[in-house]
Amino acid sequence: MRVSLIMLLATGASAFTQPKLMRTPQFTHTQSRKSVGTVTTMATADDFVPDMQKRSLMNLILLGSIALTVGGLGGPFLYFFYPAGAGVGGGGLIAKDAVGDSVTFKGWLDKHPAGDRSLVQGLKGDATYLIVKEDKTIENFGINAVCTHLGCVVPWNKAANKYMCPCHGSQYDQNGKVVRGPAPLSLAIAHVEDADGQVSLTTWTEEDFRTGLKPWWS
Repeated sequence: MRVSLIMLLATGASAFTQPKLMRTPQFTHTQSRKSVGTVTTMATADDFVPDMQKRSLMNLILLGSIALTVGGLGGPFLYFFYPAGAGVGGGGLIAKDAVGDSVTFKGWLDKHPAGDRSLVQGLKGDATYLIVKEDKTIENFGINAVCTHLGCVVPWNKAANKYMCPCHGSQYDQNGKVVRGPAPLSLAIAHVEDADGQVSLTTWTEEDFRTGLKPWWS
């Protein structure tokens, strides 16, 4: 009887014992951030990457546009430093006056007295002296006014009977032959010819009568 009572008490005690609850796994804050970082990295790796050839083509187009712009702006600047005298070219050209009109023998002589030396626009646009002789005719050669040192326009000094450069002191005689440096060469000359009453300038290609040498500008 005593044994049966003990077994009954043990069974009752077991009935009131609470079963263990299963613990749900918890993620720590650090683990969550690692997971999110992994997902972000994978998404970035899957993003679209532009084709390398297309990117190279766009770079070439951009560089080409920049080069054209710089070249267009820099061309006139570089031309300013082009070597003096290089503007003398071949072929005849009608001389132009200060307003761009064609120069005629009659019109020029009506306005310019004997002994006058005035500028016209000559070969390659270079300023060129026309010389009016004492017999009221125009000399058969014109003198390029561009100094052979650094390209300044050389004025005629009537009192000194010379062309005298104001930039660095170079001097040339009445025919444009260099007589004082630093200019290394005489002024270029061009033929003056009659083209139906108009003054035409052509390149002087034969021996330079002032020096006896081959023209340096031809």
